[in-house]
Amino acid sequence: MKKIFTKTLAAVMSAILVGLFGTAEYYSQRLPRTVIAETAEDVKFALYPELSAEYSADCASMSLFGAIPVKNISIRQEEAPTLVAGGNPFGIKLLMEGVMVTGMSDVDSVCPAKNAGIEKGDIITLANDIPVASNSDLQKIISESNGESIELSVSRGGEVFTVELNPVYSKKDNSWRGGMWVRDSIAGIGTMTFIDKSTGKFAGLGHPVCDTDTGELIPIHSGEAVPVVITEARRGETGIPGELHGQFTRLPVYGSLISNNNSGVFGTLSDSSMEDLCSKSEEYKMGYRQNITTGEAYILTTVSGSEPKKYSAEIEQIDYNSRDTTKNMIIRITDEELIRETGGIVQGMSGSPIIQNDKLIGAVTHVFVADPTRGYAVFAETMFDNIS
Repeated sequence: MKKIFTKTLAAVMSAILVGLFGTAEYYSQRLPRTVIAETAEDVKFALYPELSAEYSADCASMSLFGAIPVKNISIRQEEAPTLVAGGNPFGIKLLMEGVMVTGMSDVDSVCPAKNAGIEKGDIITLANDIPVASNSDLQKIISESNGESIELSVSRGGEVFTVELNPVYSKKDNSWRGGMWVRDSIAGIGTMTFIDKSTGKFAGLGHPVCDTDTGELIPIHSGEAVPVVITEARRGETGIPGELHGQFTRLPVYGSLISNNNSGVFGTLSDSSMEDLCSKSEEYKMGYRQNITTGEAYILTTVSGSEPKKYSAEIEQIDYNSRDTTKNMIIRITDEELIRETGGIVQGMSGSPIIQNDKLIGAVTHVFVADPTRGYAVFAETMFDNIS
């Protein structure tokens, strides 16, 4: 009997150890390699209270119940900034860095662009060493080529190379053509996330502005953020995303847009716009990713006019180690008024700041088409890292 008990106890203990080490491996995969914190002692993940840490100047050694090693996390010590929360809509006017190829077309049964190796989504920046800033710039060079080859500087996926375009004469149009459609600008509506009063810079959208035809991120040559009034909120339904409709106003522009990247759009406000916007909004300390937990929160967004309102929400999931910077969290709208008006999250709401425990922790980025009450969000710290 004693031997049976001993074997049973050994098997149970072995199973417990295997389970604990398996859990430790799970946490290791879920935790980031590096965190930003005001002090080393602040490296405590709100979602995982069972994890403890031993600290050095620039490292936190995480363990499960203080006994089983999980992961060493590097610490970047910075004081969390105080930010002015947004929630107000703004118009986005972007002029591209070059022109983007959005489609191909044959010219008398030949497609010069395709024959040159050009693809949909390519960015053309130079033609015969002449900067191309607009559709008309490129078309003028092609139409005046008299059929001679044109050297184009092309950017694709971060790689820059040259191709030779041989224009074809269109009998229909009586002009030389390159066989491609290009776009040089784009406009839309998003939501401002926060303003950094110390620099006058702002962040919005939480995800990049991409071309509607190619899905490619649009490189900015210049841009403006302009005031917008929301005139209609088209309600989202299962399988059909809703959308905010608005009008650009004739009021002075908010400021210039200086960057469009994977974490959103970023710009600098004019002094008058910053003073006006900051006077209408509350300030919050930014919450780092380890401060965030599942549970109650609220968003600031505008579904009518130009003034944001608070709407209740819930953080359902957090991915502290997410590689997709626009999908760090899953949130669910719980506010009955917002659900009644919009169905939940709709297009144009991207960038709406999320507040939890009196800290600005992130921004709405995408809606789940199958369930408009739910969507993704980005960490505020990710956006703040890209504001400069």
